[in-house]
Amino acid sequence: MQKKQREKTKNLPMSKKLLKTIGKTNAQFRLIGEGDRVLVGLSGGKDSLALIHALKHIQQHAPFDFEFEACTINYGMPNEHYTALEAHTAQYGIKHTVFQTNIYTVSNDTIRENSSFCSYFSRMRRGALYSYAQEHGFNKIALGHHFDDAVESFFMNMFYNGSMRSMAPIYKTQRGFHLIRPLIGVRESQLRAFASDNQLSTIGDEACPAMLKNVKMPYARANTKAWLLGMESQNKNLYKMLEASFKHIHDDTFLDSTRWNRDDI
Repeated sequence: MQKKQREKTKNLPMSKKLLKTIGKTNAQFRLIGEGDRVLVGLSGGKDSLALIHALKHIQQHAPFDFEFEACTINYGMPNEHYTALEAHTAQYGIKHTVFQTNIYTVSNDTIRENSSFCSYFSRMRRGALYSYAQEHGFNKIALGHHFDDAVESFFMNMFYNGSMRSMAPIYKTQRGFHLIRPLIGVRESQLRAFASDNQLSTIGDEACPAMLKNVKMPYARANTKAWLLGMESQNKNLYKMLEASFKHIHDDTFLDSTRWNRDDI
């Protein structure tokens, strides 16, 4: 199918290596294709900002047509605003909606004091994105998770939950649409460099609802990140080996007998 002629609006420069990795991931896992309507979760951090600009590059150069829209979840916190983020997306012609919710107010009654907040607000934010996607006819939701996130989640699940799992590049949700992670093959340092090179003003933890609450700060991810950083300082090829490991899984060598090949026993 011939690609429609699109107006070439300006976009931020992005390294060829970064774009090549994202393009390869998209082709390998068939994340985005002809006719897709993609909703991007835009927090305003370096990862989600890189994601919207990467998708715009793909939209301008890929041999297929798709639509995407950025969506920022407003938690309903006091003095919460996204003026700078709205100005940024408008400057680069990226459709953007700030979706108003009452997540912060609801959390006053549903989250326990001194409890961990990460999973709670992540779950509520994801639910709001799902609702917006469903109401507006999107068939895919894109999140800005990168390879460092996938590795950290793998070891966190192993060390704290007793399970071996990470982050899938694509999966189908119970609501019927697909969640995709176009940056899953990218290192966090590449995204940090993109934000720095383009002098982006990013939103960080100061926008998290938990900053206004008496809750326990998360330690598992911070500890895991620090541990991996120390390991990588001793082995510069650590993440290359981890990437290879994620692609070569011998599940019949573990203690789950349901995964064994019974013909070999």
